[in-house]
Amino acid sequence: MLRALIFDVDGTLADTESVHLAAFNHAFAEFGLDWRWDEAQYTVLLNIAGGKERILHYWRTTQPQLREADAMAMQDTVNRLHELKTAAYAAAVNGGAVSLRPGVLRLMGEALVQGLRLAIATTTSPVNIAALLRHAMGPDWRRNFAAIGDASNAPLKKPHPQVYLNMLAALQRAPAACLAFEDSSNGLQAASAAGLATVITPTRYTAQHDFSDALRVLPDLGAVDLAQLRSWHRPGKKRDTGARAMSRLNARTEPT
Repeated sequence: MLRALIFDVDGTLADTESVHLAAFNHAFAEFGLDWRWDEAQYTVLLNIAGGKERILHYWRTTQPQLREADAMAMQDTVNRLHELKTAAYAAAVNGGAVSLRPGVLRLMGEALVQGLRLAIATTTSPVNIAALLRHAMGPDWRRNFAAIGDASNAPLKKPHPQVYLNMLAALQRAPAACLAFEDSSNGLQAASAAGLATVITPTRYTAQHDFSDALRVLPDLGAVDLAQLRSWHRPGKKRDTGARAMSRLNARTEPT
């Protein structure tokens, strides 16, 4: 029986990536760098999970001669850029630049009324989560979630399944009793490797990803209710998929 819903944040709860992109460019300019990411470039960079990891990857790719530079100084710069970016993103969200995607809030409310538990499994920072959900759900937004996994307590980023495994442990639920919601292939791989059936709602940044292992791929959750989710969800349905996903992940290099 379906007992819990586990949601990714960026792209899944809200289509945030355009705001994140603007915040990155704001941070670069404020720091005095001539870096400027366009949408096509950022779409490719989204294959790198985590904002700090994305900045570092871009830096090393565009300036390979710096790979032997002082790693600590380089990381300090990345950390400062990410702080500036996070502040710019939070200000934009607080100013109303982002709203939840269709159906998300209604589905969460229906799940809570029917006794299901809600959790978050994301690679983003706690500050970003709070900015988005405080604006969308009010100051008591945390009360809606039984568990929250983020960059502060799951340092191994998606497609590694760490954040989902942590949430299953926190919820004290088996994978077959839960359903994940994602928008990207990295997120799908992470959820599948944890044994979770996954509903995908892509954005324009992820529309070309491989979602062949998903339970369903939908434009959004606007026409979805809990009865439909239960009819799609079958205990154990994704166990083989999870094993395949974990096998693929084990063949990859360690995520950055």
